[in-house]
Amino acid sequence: MDGMDSPEALTLSELLERYATLRDTILGLEAERDELGARVKAALLDGGQAETDLYRATLKVSRRVEYPLDRFREVFGDAAALEVATIDRRRAEALAKSGDLDGERLRELAVVKETPALVLQPKTR
Repeated sequence: MDGMDSPEALTLSELLERYATLRDTILGLEAERDELGARVKAALLDGGQAETDLYRATLKVSRRVEYPLDRFREVFGDAAALEVATIDRRRAEALAKSGDLDGERLRELAVVKETPALVLQPKTR
């Protein structure tokens, strides 16, 4: 621990101080990473290319299925909308799988949202 006593020898206050320092450092690094990642993603979306000696930056599209609440409610009614709106997509699909909802109508209702995710591809394999 960089010259510090072993964790077993630290007082509770010292453990808390070290924990808080590490947490604050990690949060700061994560915020910087997120900001840099957003800038790189924006540049890649604009057609830019980026690589280092070790990595090549690419974008991977992730998809998330959502069901618009107003349309879901029109198709399946208030009770079903209330039940799945407080849970998630998996619950709606489980209800369709069990036969409580029409699976085909649920698939027709689905909206797929795509978001780009930054991927670092190792250049040496």
